[in-house]
Amino acid sequence: MDSPLYNIKQRLAQHLEAIYEEVDGVSNYGTLADSLLEEMGLSPQTVEPDMHRNHWDQEDIVLITYGDSILKEDEFPLVTLRQFLNKYCRDCVTAVHILPFFEFSSDDGFAVINYASVNQSLGEWKDIASIAKEYDLMSDLVINHCSSRSVWFENFKQGKHPGADYFFTATPEDDMGGVVRPRTNPLLKEVDTSQGVKYVWCTFGHDQVDFDFRNPAVLLEFVRIIRLYLDYGVRIFRLDAVAFLWKKLGTSCLNLEQTHEIVKLMRTLISSVKSDALIITETNIPNRENLAYFGNGNEAHCVYNFSLPPLLLNTLLTGNSAHLKEWMMSMPPAQDGTSYFNFIASHDGIGLRPAEGLLSDEELGALTKSMREFGGRISWRDDSAGKPKPYEINISLFDALQGTVNGKDNLGIQRFLCAHAILMGLEGIPGLYIHSLLGTGNDYQRVENAGHNRAINRHQWNWEILIEKLQQPESSHAVVFSELSRILSIRKRQPAFHPNATQFTLHLGNQIFGFWRQSIDRTQSIFCISNISDQPVSLALSDINLICTDSWVDLISNSEMADLGGLLELLPYQTLWATNKRYN
Repeated sequence: MDSPLYNIKQRLAQHLEAIYEEVDGVSNYGTLADSLLEEMGLSPQTVEPDMHRNHWDQEDIVLITYGDSILKEDEFPLVTLRQFLNKYCRDCVTAVHILPFFEFSSDDGFAVINYASVNQSLGEWKDIASIAKEYDLMSDLVINHCSSRSVWFENFKQGKHPGADYFFTATPEDDMGGVVRPRTNPLLKEVDTSQGVKYVWCTFGHDQVDFDFRNPAVLLEFVRIIRLYLDYGVRIFRLDAVAFLWKKLGTSCLNLEQTHEIVKLMRTLISSVKSDALIITETNIPNRENLAYFGNGNEAHCVYNFSLPPLLLNTLLTGNSAHLKEWMMSMPPAQDGTSYFNFIASHDGIGLRPAEGLLSDEELGALTKSMREFGGRISWRDDSAGKPKPYEINISLFDALQGTVNGKDNLGIQRFLCAHAILMGLEGIPGLYIHSLLGTGNDYQRVENAGHNRAINRHQWNWEILIEKLQQPESSHAVVFSELSRILSIRKRQPAFHPNATQFTLHLGNQIFGFWRQSIDRTQSIFCISNISDQPVSLALSDINLICTDSWVDLISNSEMADLGGLLELLPYQTLWATNKRYN
């Protein structure tokens, strides 16, 4: 009988062959597999991972934050963050995604200078490890590119190792007409090297130089980085911009087969070291392409549900849930061992590519028009014909929901809370951005200082000012924080909100968005029903077929639902979580 380690090695060799079969000079896949096993420290005692086990449940909720989103004088921000988590978030979140906390040169951390060093302005590795001991820690693996100021790139320019052959180059004459990317700046960066002028591939910006994964040494470097992060307590790996990883001239250089195979290889390695460690792919692309990163249950554990933010925003601004319902009915249930990662706000903007094919150009135009009126900015990309198209909306979610397509109103907080109640009920693991939890608005000063649109939703709170706001019961920040914390704590106790529990879309008219969740053991049902309009709506309870022999209660209002044959009036943006079995 073959040992688990032998089986893992064979699987790695198969991944490597699929990755490098078209690359000249790479053929000894068994030897390369041995090198990967050695770098990860896998031993004969290694247990082969169960690829179809769910390493999560309804209690898992991720808080997304920068390491320095909250600042206290004379204290490392990571220390301050841990204090905030322990004082305010212990009962409502179980995991924290600390956005890139490494040495960097630009893009708020996503141009990494040194993957092995914590940014000194944030703290030290011991501060990261302290948070990882108390919360499941998600870290970015910025795998597509690094900073042009990194040692590796300096070595590239000088022809030294490591780094001399780490970066993808092309020439202006090469066929790059079909390349898909989210930026409008020139793709190639002209660089003077010891071997003459070279043109380095830059998918995002000229300070972010793309790796060449055709060189197995690059893969080995990232395996060493993964091992280091595991040693410091990282449990969840967010593969940043992974869809652009493998380049092949004459193609789109997006979602190529080798990219998918590298994700599969990383899952095999990471799961073999830590069975409950997770991979989440960050692929801000159209919905069908995004779902492909699940593979056959053997690729990413989780994929970002990128279509949800623009669709939910459109729903709440128009008061019409038709597109959201149609999309949700098309989403396949995640098989065991995989889950959706649901979010509606993040450090980036609200991506519009994932809404392509779901919203018309006219609807996207109306959406971006409203966002501009609410103080947002629009970032652009070039389409295949070289014409500019809106790529993402840059705005805080709190300000994005301050009105409808008809303009601003006084229902912004109700609309904002409705969006999060929908998020928390959906199939999948929810991710909550810290500035949504705190009800933070647009930061125009930060945009001016940073010189880019995404800074609008990357505010830095002073600790004393933030705590003062949270202690003022009537402040919008306190109202949002208190109610979201309450909803999160309710959610965590309900088995029907397990990320893989059954979900079924309800048809209750376009002003209502509803879905049914049922626990895996089938003992608890929850009907999640939201009025997504700015007008009261009457709901006939008979339309949702509540079993009359059960006793039903709304978890959010904590009120009994006695007359199952009657009418229920839902206030604008009110959400109902009707259940037959309440877990306190």
